Order: sequence, then structure tokens, then C-alpha cells
Amino acid sequence: MSPVTERDIRASFRNASRKEVSDLTLPPGFADVDFERLDYLGWSDPKFPRRAYVVAETSDGVVGIVLQRAEQRVVARAQCSWCDDVTLRNDVQLFTARKAGAAGRKGDSTGTLVCANFECSANVRRLPPLAYEGFDRETARDLRMLRLQEHVAGFIQAVTG
Repeated sequence: MSPVTERDIRASFRNASRKEVSDLTLPPGFADVDFERLDYLGWSDPKFPRRAYVVAETSDGVVGIVLQRAEQRVVARAQCSWCDDVTLRNDVQLFTARKAGAAGRKGDSTGTLVCANFECSANVRRLPPLAYEGFDRETARDLRMLRLQEHVAGFIQAVTG
């Protein structure tokens, strides 16, 4: 992901009111974020415990989405829909996003299961275990990073229409 500024982030939101954008708190340590190791920037707002944000590069430029964390945690071990990680014990949380535009004003939303602390970028960068003799672990890792980007872009597309 290319580096973004606070101004870029605040201007990127497609499903947020002006108040929501003005109230958002940037992630802790934002000045030190290594954007080269991220496929998207995701964080929970410390002022609003159930509110979270995702900002990603898409074909339309940088797009931000406001998410709402479900009140209850997923009881069973769920798989993240973005990184598809099946080996880590990361908590997975249901997040919903109000759709952009008229659909969102009518109350339409969409949801997805995502790593609760948005650690998908780190998950896909780990070398996978050797599946069989001759398995190309580096290519498998590259494909996981590409799939993560596609999953995030697909969710953003579902929200923005």
C-alpha cells in the first residue's frame, strides 16, 4: 500500500457522514506505520469501541470504509474472509458496513468476518508450511497477498456499489 496522510484518510471515506469523519481517531502509532507491509490499513477507534475503519488502495484510488463491530464475538473458530488464515488462533469478528449512497441511507449494509485486530497483512506474509516436496512457498505467499487485496477490494466494491 502506498503511504497515505491523515488528510488522504479523512477524504477517502465513502460510507461515512461528515461527523463520523471528523470524529475518527487515527490508529495508534500512525506516524510509524510501514505501508509497504500493508495491503490495507485497518483499526478500531478507541473513542468508539464498536467502530472500526478500513482504508485501501483500489482502482478508484484510496477508499475508506467505516465498519461496525458486532456486539457479540464469534463463538466458534471462524476463518477470516480476507486472509483465509486457517492456522493462526487470531480472533475473528463480524464487521458490517453501511452501504454508500442511497442504499446506505435506506439502511442497507453488508458484512464480513475479519481478523479482529486487522492483522491480515501480517498473516499473508508468513511463509506457509511445506505442503509437499517441491511446493513453492514464496509463490504461495505472493498468491495469498494477491488474494487478500482482491478480497478487500471486493468488500469495498460491495459497500460502494
